[in-house]
Amino acid sequence: MKKIMFTVTAVMAFAFSNAQEVKFGVKAGANLTTLTGDIEEASSKVGFHVGGFAEIKLSDKFSIQPEVLYSTQGAKEKGEFEFNGDVYDVEMNYKLAYINVPVLAKYYVAEKFSLEAGPQIGFLVSAKGKATVLGNSEEDDIKDGFESIDFGVDFGAGYDFTENLSVGLRYNLGLANLAKDAEDYKINNSVFSLSVGYKF
Repeated sequence: MKKIMFTVTAVMAFAFSNAQEVKFGVKAGANLTTLTGDIEEASSKVGFHVGGFAEIKLSDKFSIQPEVLYSTQGAKEKGEFEFNGDVYDVEMNYKLAYINVPVLAKYYVAEKFSLEAGPQIGFLVSAKGKATVLGNSEEDDIKDGFESIDFGVDFGAGYDFTENLSVGLRYNLGLANLAKDAEDYKINNSVFSLSVGYKF
């Protein structure tokens, strides 16, 4: 993780020192998230993200875009449990919140259309699990069961409607195991994001 942070810092320093132009902006949008790996029968849930970014232009075609985003993520999982000989259906709703810091390389394949990719580090803010059985729900804090830092790779595309207004579609592939102290059990984030951005 220290190597990753050092690399990101070095890239940022290089980008700012060689920037032709820097624009700052804000963005917000919807997430469609789930958890992959050893979790069984997980289904997607809708969340949101909001935050800010800087587009550091290195040339007419290429730029670096670091962001800081608050992002709600997680998944729903259905299962069964047995109690006193009876089997009950249970639904678990995993509610995760992160501060995500992606650093993307952005290439304009056309005047207004760009492709982007790069690493992302996520810092877990909160984690709650809501279990529903027979219409009754109970929510608990489950942050101790999740790693505090996530790491993944982002892939996406964007379109600039004007010099200020843009829209973007992105996928985050989680690479880090979120399950804390679990050698044989792996959980990863998987997030599709649709956002609207405004550059000042």
